[in-house]
Amino acid sequence: MFKRFSTNYMTLLFLIDGAIIQMALWFAMQLRFILPWGQAVEPEWVPQWVYVPSWRLYLVIGILWLGSFLILDIYSPRRIIRWFDEIQRMILAHTIAALSLAGLLYLTNIELLRLTYIYFYFLAISALVGYRVALRLWHRMRGHSSNSVARILVVGAGKMGEDIVAEFARQQWPGIEFVGFLDDNLQKQHRPLHGVPILGRVDAVTEIVKDKQVDEVLIALPSYAHDRIVNLIATLHNLPVRVRIAPDYFSLAFFGATVENLGGIALIGLRDPAIDEFQRFVKRLLDIILSSIGLLLLSPLLAAVALAIKLEDGQPIFYFAERVGENGKLFRMIKFRSMVVNADRLQLQVNQLDGNGNIIHKNANDPRITRVGRFIRRTSIDELPQLLNVLKGEMSIVGPRPELPWLVATYEPWQHKRFAVPQGITGWWQVNGRSDNLMHLHTEQDLYYIQNYSLWLDLQILWRTFAVVLRGRGAY
Repeated sequence: MFKRFSTNYMTLLFLIDGAIIQMALWFAMQLRFILPWGQAVEPEWVPQWVYVPSWRLYLVIGILWLGSFLILDIYSPRRIIRWFDEIQRMILAHTIAALSLAGLLYLTNIELLRLTYIYFYFLAISALVGYRVALRLWHRMRGHSSNSVARILVVGAGKMGEDIVAEFARQQWPGIEFVGFLDDNLQKQHRPLHGVPILGRVDAVTEIVKDKQVDEVLIALPSYAHDRIVNLIATLHNLPVRVRIAPDYFSLAFFGATVENLGGIALIGLRDPAIDEFQRFVKRLLDIILSSIGLLLLSPLLAAVALAIKLEDGQPIFYFAERVGENGKLFRMIKFRSMVVNADRLQLQVNQLDGNGNIIHKNANDPRITRVGRFIRRTSIDELPQLLNVLKGEMSIVGPRPELPWLVATYEPWQHKRFAVPQGITGWWQVNGRSDNLMHLHTEQDLYYIQNYSLWLDLQILWRTFAVVLRGRGAY
């Protein structure tokens, strides 16, 4: 719900925590020989007087601490919204990991001096708590000028909507800004509630969402407005916003709703991601690791392809295309340019209709494709720059393929479910025919992936992708 507590933010904290734990261990070992307490111990002599611990110790401590942090939901956004919740969980997880380490050291006979253990415990917890407190102070100083603020529009300025805004104001939730209310009662139009203005009638929701750059719409209409709510949800369906509804609207369960308790306020999510926070965290962590390694190892190949494109057809080297991402948000996807420069202007000349009236926008003999472009398309090299989109968090390594906006405009309502997860470079559709099965005509393959999502399925798709790329089938 809060951008500040996004998957990217949590992944960054995970990596920082891992680095802090390892550095705290190293400093603790140095302190053991610097501070004049305890029995005299002679370290191993190496250049610059550095004591070298066993690699096994670093590995065990890394697994114990990060595992403990994951189990106690240190990286679950809704568990750590309040500062004292975060600090409390951090201290508890750190203490449990330290006790587990003590038992493991005894059982495995791994050497760690007692004073080093104590130094490590206090150094690590001081650093872990200290930098998180500093981050919170930094966010507080930035205030609502920060782009990490989630902008929320409340539909309904009745008692329910007013109570929700009042409760959030009382709790002083971080990372939230209420941009306004929408309500059809003309008497309320010029009377702010708890400092939040009423921006207009409910029918103006589309314009307000675009004008105010709204991230979430919170529906707080009375129960007798059921039909109005259904129509409102349909109106918001194609906008890149999340939709939440205050209870009691249990009859809306057919939307695949999720119920959550946020600070004592029950909310029903209608546009929640199809994968839970832990799955999303693991997926994002793998994306960062794989995309970083991939860009590093493939950099010579990327440079060679860029040179080949420039020599054959000049610039630009890359092709930036607007695509529809997760939850309907638009982003610029990057590829190596494989067509002539003005290819987009010629799209209508290439489009065809099949026997059922469906648009066919790809074919194997597209005249716009260059010689280098045909090779990099067949080998899927043209897709490799999208590792940058993955690193930025706009895409994932595995997921439904990002779609063209003009094709999404032709989607039936059920097809929009494919945007419930991060869109990917490769996915279930890609390993089952690619362009031979046009994506917008085979949305059921993406829905299969969403309904059966698991890390294991992602790994299976990655493995099958290599075989598909080697065969070159459906790549045009």
